[in-house]
Order: sequence, then C-alpha cells, then structure tokens
Amino acid sequence: MPLPPRTRAVVFDLDGTLIDSADDLGAAANRLLAAEGRRALLESEVRRFIGDGSRVFVQRAWAATGDPADDSTLDALVPRFIAEYESDVAGSTRPYPGAIETMARLKAAGLAVAVCTNKPQRPAEMVLESLGFGAFVDTVAGGDRFPYRKPDARHLIATLDLLGVSAGVAVMVGDNEHDMAVARGAGTGAVLVSYGYARTPLAEIDADARIDTLSALPGLLDL
Repeated sequence: MPLPPRTRAVVFDLDGTLIDSADDLGAAANRLLAAEGRRALLESEVRRFIGDGSRVFVQRAWAATGDPADDSTLDALVPRFIAEYESDVAGSTRPYPGAIETMARLKAAGLAVAVCTNKPQRPAEMVLESLGFGAFVDTVAGGDRFPYRKPDARHLIATLDLLGVSAGVAVMVGDNEHDMAVARGAGTGAVLVSYGYARTPLAEIDADARIDTLSALPGLLDL
C-alpha cells in the first residue's frame, strides 16, 4: 500500500531505529552473565538478540553461553537484567543521526509522534528522556504496557488508540520484520530503515518505503 497522503501520526520503533543501544544492553547482560559465572556476549550476538523484549533477550543470552534457562530461571533473571540495564540506560547509547531533529520537525508540522517498542515501559521512557527525545514524544507503548507486543499488530493498534489517530493516517517506522509486520497488520504505512538490528535480510522485508537515514522521513511524507 502507498504511504498515507495526509499523514497525521508517526510511530517509531526504539532500539535499532531511533537509538543504537547495543552497547548498554550488552553491558547489562554481561554483568549478569558474569555474576552467574558465564562468558560475556560478543557484540554481534547482542545485536542479533535485540528486538523481542527483555525476556527473549535473556533467554537468547543464556542459550548462547551455556545451558538454556527454563521458565522459572527466566522469571528470576529478567528482573535482574532490567535492573542492571536501568542502572545505566544511556551510558553508551546514542540517537541515530537525524533522529531527534526529525522528531522535532514532525512535531513542528503538527503530527502526533509515538514510540512502540518491545523494550519494557520504564527503561524505554528512561532512555528517551536521557537522550532528549522526551519533548517530542506524545506517548510510549513499551513491551509490557499491554498484554501483547510486536509482532502482534494489536501493540501498534493500541499505541494509535493512545494517540487518538486511525491507522489509515499513520506510519510505522522501524528496522526489522516485526515493525513492518505490525504495520501491515494494523493497516498503517510501513517505512523500513536500512540500519539497525534486523535478523531477516532487508530485501525480504515488505515495506512501502526504505530510508537510509531518519532525516529523509519528512521529505518522504511531503512535510
């Protein structure tokens, strides 16, 4: 489908789209792994493990470094991982080029702006505030705000409900297959960035448009 001719809202993924958070996520995971006598993750592993929320991230980290974690072990590990991450959410994390400026331009044009992420709500809000996005984001829908999360389209639909905007005048911007899947499922426009943490080859991901930098987004939306 084409992008909406009169876009009223843009919803962004967070990790891999607005911010490069791999170093801080990896550092938090590696502190937890070290406490359990396990090896550190490689940067390449960290980047492959991002995108499906904290529980899946920890599950993948444990499977990569020894015996996998069962559900009860994960129940204990995930809060510890989140606490480690929240202790330094933005020490090495940086916005991707043009991210903040693009959000500012969207807001100046009168569009609603949201973040729809599988990262838990509290650290998502923390990192956005720490990096200067807070003034430009109308709402944040973290991975634990609703009973469902990406790639379930209801995560994006619920985010749009928070904005009071219909899917037909909204665009989802993300870096991976989950982001484009929720866009298709919800009926929004779908814009794929060419960087980030996608595990599926970008050429195989269905999208309405592809951009190499967020600075290209306003022009794409005729702003």
